[in-house]
Formats: sequence, C-alpha cells, structure tokens
Amino acid sequence: MVEKTVQIKLDPGLQARLAAKFVQEATRFSSQINLLKDGRTINAKSIMGLMSLAMAKGEEITLQAEGADEEEALDVLVRFVTNES
Repeated sequence: MVEKTVQIKLDPGLQARLAAKFVQEATRFSSQINLLKDGRTINAKSIMGLMSLAMAKGEEITLQAEGADEEEALDVLVRFVTNES
C-alpha cells in the first residue's frame, strides 16, 4: 500500500464537477483507492463518498492506494487534487 497526504489546490475544492472528474480518474485503476479526511475513510471511487466529505481548497487529505497499479494511481490522483496536471 502507498499513501500520500496533500493539500487540495483545486478552486473551489473537490466538489460537484471536480469530484465527478476525480472519481472518473480513480475508476481507471484496478487498485483499491481510499481518501481520508478528518478521521473518515471513504472509497475514492464513490461520488457519494467524496461529496459527503465536502472538501474545500486548502484542506489536507490523505490518499491511499493498494493493488497492481497503486503507484500510478496515487501519482495521477495526487496531481489531480494539487492541480499539477
């Protein structure tokens, strides 16, 4: 398993349209991907889970990936939330 803690740099945060795009990116990978925020852990491939966390710009989250493509998945998703495409 790999994990990384990052600050959300997307404006206005990981909400609605951007959350949907994040889920699309996450579902491309076979690895199990979780997102942790404020003591809660959600499946990063679940739009409802992401929306329930109401993540705003500047907040810190931890992304975890476990599986065959975990390194690539983590790299892509970290770049997505930090706006470093």
